[in-house]
Amino acid sequence: MQSLAAFDDEIEPRQNDRHLGWNSDGHSLREAAERRAKGLGVFSLGLGLAQLLAPSGVARLVGLPDTQRSRTALTLIGMRELASGIGLLARPSSASWAWTRVVGDAMDLALLGEAFTKKDAEPTRLAAATAAVLGVAALDTASAAHLSRSESVQQLVQPIHVVKTITIGRPPSEVYAFWRNLENLPRFMAHLESVTVQDGTSTWRAKGPAGTTVEWQAEVVMDRPDEAIGWRSVEGTRVPNRGVVRFERAPGDRGTQLRVELKYEPPGGALGSAFAKLFGEEPAQQIAGDLRRLKQVLETGEVLHSDASVHRGLHPARPSQTNVQTNELGKVDS
Repeated sequence: MQSLAAFDDEIEPRQNDRHLGWNSDGHSLREAAERRAKGLGVFSLGLGLAQLLAPSGVARLVGLPDTQRSRTALTLIGMRELASGIGLLARPSSASWAWTRVVGDAMDLALLGEAFTKKDAEPTRLAAATAAVLGVAALDTASAAHLSRSESVQQLVQPIHVVKTITIGRPPSEVYAFWRNLENLPRFMAHLESVTVQDGTSTWRAKGPAGTTVEWQAEVVMDRPDEAIGWRSVEGTRVPNRGVVRFERAPGDRGTQLRVELKYEPPGGALGSAFAKLFGEEPAQQIAGDLRRLKQVLETGEVLHSDASVHRGLHPARPSQTNVQTNELGKVDS
């Protein structure tokens, strides 16, 4: 079966994470900081090579006295710049290398400040070099701070990727038809309140904590009757997600092997916290439970609850007398 990555390649190129809106919050911050870090890495490589290959020329350019001490200092600084440049280009998302440049900037400013006391220094060029280093230091500090912040956001809000498979004793055409009617999804997805379809776009409403509601829009981007359905959230949504569900005939003519793969990234802030609670601490378990309910709905026409779900204490595990029944409108009655 194709993976979600293959699904991404199969549908239009704009169906990538950035189009899904995942460039908001931590992603846009990280991407901008990484681009800046790469630029600083290239700058470090160029400056480092110049200091290593022509320390005397660099000394005269910035107004330092052309002495052995200055040449040695510039050579060491050049080695540091090369290391920083290689580190930033190899790991542009790492804040550590960016902060290394900030420390280096402070060392450069100290060296330039000391040079002002030398008799054979050139104050005008030293002042221009100091101003340039101050500007680069401000850029380095901003880049390092952004990378540190994006690392924190990434640690708090990790993308969630879930893959689950279940065998349902119904033919693929029947399972496909049931799922393709997106308004059926709340019948077995425990946290969904409703899915409404209008003009090719579906609006999903889900239960949030403390009686709140989380809502987002999605569209079907791949539809192969009796084989596969792919969807994604629309651009700019606050709950970016995408996924694909595939329907294959199960071995031994046992019905349908249904495979669901989805990926979502909870947004930051208060909404992110609510969304994390919405899907629980273990999203894979939530999806597995949803698929078990789908199996029950399609095979028995109802979602069965054992006594364990409605009674306290020990008792025989048997279907409850308060099973959830489906009514004639296709909704779930409790």
